[in-house]
Amino acid sequence: MPHSILVTGATGTLGHRVVPEAVGAGHRVRALSRRSHVGYTGVHWAQGDLLDGTGLDAALDGIDVVVNCATQPTGGKDVNGMRNLVAAAARAGVAHIVHVSIVGIDRIPLPYYRAKLGAERVLTGSGVRHTVLRATQFHELLRTMFAVQRYSPVLWALRGVRFQPIDTAAVAARLVELADAPPVGRAPDIGGPTVHTHAELAQMYLDARRSRRRVVALPVPGRTAAALRAGANLVPDNPVGTVGFADYLGGAPGSPA
Repeated sequence: MPHSILVTGATGTLGHRVVPEAVGAGHRVRALSRRSHVGYTGVHWAQGDLLDGTGLDAALDGIDVVVNCATQPTGGKDVNGMRNLVAAAARAGVAHIVHVSIVGIDRIPLPYYRAKLGAERVLTGSGVRHTVLRATQFHELLRTMFAVQRYSPVLWALRGVRFQPIDTAAVAARLVELADAPPVGRAPDIGGPTVHTHAELAQMYLDARRSRRRVVALPVPGRTAAALRAGANLVPDNPVGTVGFADYLGGAPGSPA
């Protein structure tokens, strides 16, 4: 059944995948941005800012479902943004908020993850009907982790740590499926098709760039590393999609190795 859907974070790594996916599924799509945008056929753009709440009432007017892909990498901004979103959604009578989050945020003590967990708690305590989907790390994040080391003579990896990177297109498809279904509260977590060690992923990165550098895996102390070594970031029993990290690198724009 077609819905009127507002996509927040519509120009981001995930949001720019969700918008055309929702349009292709037959929904009426409005995309939220702090600036005016064009470029998607059949999409209306709304100017608004989750962080200060400006423009949200107009953006949510007539909306049935929100797919919330907006995120801020620092501080507690995700929490403030969620407070503004649920307040405006309640005023507008929005029937369903679909919110994307991260696997393991309740077990991995990163500051960013604490903020993501806080945002989840704001949503679950808001009284607005919702669905929360936690996904593992995107391919883009793993690629960035390696790309920032471009000037290092070796490529450093975390010893004993595994990742299950997932394609953003697969996450977008799942979010649109959930937007078309009744709210379920917490949806099953999803991860990419294969679990690899960080060192294996690093070697894939070098191979894709035909680099002769070598991978060096170092032990990392601390609670965060311990949680990662314990697999708190993994969902091996619920893989989604078919695009692995090597496949993604084969189709991604090149960057210095």
